[in-house]
Amino acid sequence: MAGIITNTGVLAMYKDNKGYQYEEIAKRYLLKNNYKILEQNFTSKFGEIDIIALKDGIISFIEVKGRKNIKYGLPREAVTISKQKKIISCAKFFLLQRKYSDIQCQFDVIEIILDDKVIEHIEDAFCT
Repeated sequence: MAGIITNTGVLAMYKDNKGYQYEEIAKRYLLKNNYKILEQNFTSKFGEIDIIALKDGIISFIEVKGRKNIKYGLPREAVTISKQKKIISCAKFFLLQRKYSDIQCQFDVIEIILDDKVIEHIEDAFCT
């Protein structure tokens, strides 16, 4: 699912902290698309998950990656196998800690390219 960043005022507000800026853009995108945000920046000894959201009974563990442009490749390319393993371990910890059982989960990547004003939501980007 792709989207366009329409609120350029958001970009100016968070100019100094790019990671936070990208996560806020992703969060607004998710809310606009009927996701319920369960957690943001969930941290455990295994690592961090940028956004954990719920839609249609499915929990999405979302990694947000952004770049100004694609001169050095797509943001999604930064979600390496090593990063995926950390996210999966952290997600398992979250589910155990929050006592979720028998709930469908997926691992998504939200890719933001500022110059092109594009948000790409890659659902089920990788699996356990």
